[in-house]
Amino acid sequence: MAMQKLTGRQAFIKLLLDEGVTHMFGNPGTTELAIMEAVPQFPELKYVLGLQESIVVGMADGFARASNKLVACNLHCAPGLGHAMGAIYSAKFSGSPIIITAGQYEVGYGLQEPLLYEPLVPMVAPLVKWAFEVTRLEDLPRIVRRAAKIARTPPMGPVFISLPGSVLDEETEIEFGFPTVIDAAVRPGDASLKALAERLLAAKNPVIVAGREIANAGIFDEACELAELLGAAVYQESVGYNARYPTSHPTCMGDLSRNQKKVRSILEQYDFLLCLGADLLRMSPMSTVEPLPPEMPVMHITEREWELGKNYSTETAVCADVKETLLALLPVLRAARSADYAKAASARVKALSANNWSAKRDKTREEFSAAAKSNPIDQRYLVSQLVDVLPKDAIVVDETLTASPAIAAMLPMDNPKAYYGLASGGLGFGMAGAVGVSLAQPGRPIVATIGDGSAMYSIQSLWTAAHLRLPITYVIINNRSYRIIKERLLAMRGTDAFVAMDMNDPPIDFAGLAKNMGMSSQTVTDPAQLSAVLKAAMASGVPNLVEVIVSKGFGE
Repeated sequence: MAMQKLTGRQAFIKLLLDEGVTHMFGNPGTTELAIMEAVPQFPELKYVLGLQESIVVGMADGFARASNKLVACNLHCAPGLGHAMGAIYSAKFSGSPIIITAGQYEVGYGLQEPLLYEPLVPMVAPLVKWAFEVTRLEDLPRIVRRAAKIARTPPMGPVFISLPGSVLDEETEIEFGFPTVIDAAVRPGDASLKALAERLLAAKNPVIVAGREIANAGIFDEACELAELLGAAVYQESVGYNARYPTSHPTCMGDLSRNQKKVRSILEQYDFLLCLGADLLRMSPMSTVEPLPPEMPVMHITEREWELGKNYSTETAVCADVKETLLALLPVLRAARSADYAKAASARVKALSANNWSAKRDKTREEFSAAAKSNPIDQRYLVSQLVDVLPKDAIVVDETLTASPAIAAMLPMDNPKAYYGLASGGLGFGMAGAVGVSLAQPGRPIVATIGDGSAMYSIQSLWTAAHLRLPITYVIINNRSYRIIKERLLAMRGTDAFVAMDMNDPPIDFAGLAKNMGMSSQTVTDPAQLSAVLKAAMASGVPNLVEVIVSKGFGE
């Protein structure tokens, strides 16, 4: 772009557009008025209103995850940025390329410590890849260009820019420059590929942990061929970021849990671990048992350098693009396999069929169906009914916690964009993230399965979904409690003296909340109605909410 005379607010939006940003999610306040003044001048930028800052970031996070594109969100100075911190924490772990901005008082005015003021960069710096405050309009292009470059360069993640009002209101001639997009699609050299193939083929019984980078790159077919060539069982990594690996493939064994003892018992069956585009055994509560068996040789291929050798010694650590690496590695493996190895690999794959994800799903379906007449509704039966009526092209956004294992056991994930789950462990993404996912994948029905406790972290998301008339069906699994905390208190502390873990006095009327935000809704208490109600809701093509009253799991 040539030199242009513009205000800072106009230049900021033009720079975002030039970087390919199509959506800005925001919640405006007084310090954002300059940006809001400029937004109507740029109709090509879609401004999406969220009713609280954590929801704004959650929506942007969902959009980025479902599109793999750069997105912007604009927050309100220090208190608004504070509201958003939990959602920014989640975006950090999901690796979402978001340019987060917040309005700030005029340069120098902070010295007087006015209402709402606090230095913003130190607040957010621990959770983003880069943070900076603009102090001169002439620097704005360089700052936005750098922020965009950093956010979308693998490993992708959020960045932050503080925008003082004086910079936004200033007018001057600006040299815009142009975007810098780094080609990070690198692979190992030919000699390294040969060494990788030789090491993989030396294993007698390998196992693969498949991660989110596989789904993000859209390489399910290539990952499946790798598993077949090696005769390897495949487990999806322990955090349900996304689909990760096609569940219907014969080598898919399902999710690894975050229970160290269970993971250890699984991995002890194998003699070599390939961690492919995944975290290497990211766990939750501490255990005295390490999930990785001692002396287990590990090969780890990921674009995230920080993850390599982070917690466990790694025999072969490769920092590279997973797609380009597989595209180059597969021909080498095909050529290097002996006839005897190919025969043994085929036998290993065949042996997996008795206990792979599909086989376990058939058994799980029988188990869940046995609860068909339970009342209150058994959440496992709810999951089986929901999966049975799910439209073929639907996307599931899940934040149910106690129902998540049932969803992982029943929901086919054969499309890389079929599923998005909780990335950080912090609650609040699901309700808001569903809005962003819907905007990123227009036309596809979205089903957001949300626990009642999780829903209350971002319930205002319903208004944005209704306002934009998005085809989202929110399924609130209402057990009127923090059931997961009860389960963990009992399992980890040996007591069922539950304090501050129930939400039944008074009960929360989620169907009523949805109606008050302009969304059609209904409540289901009869298990016989589940299938028909869910099918109609998902087929409606309009924003709606189905509240399902399920068993509390600890007495009724």
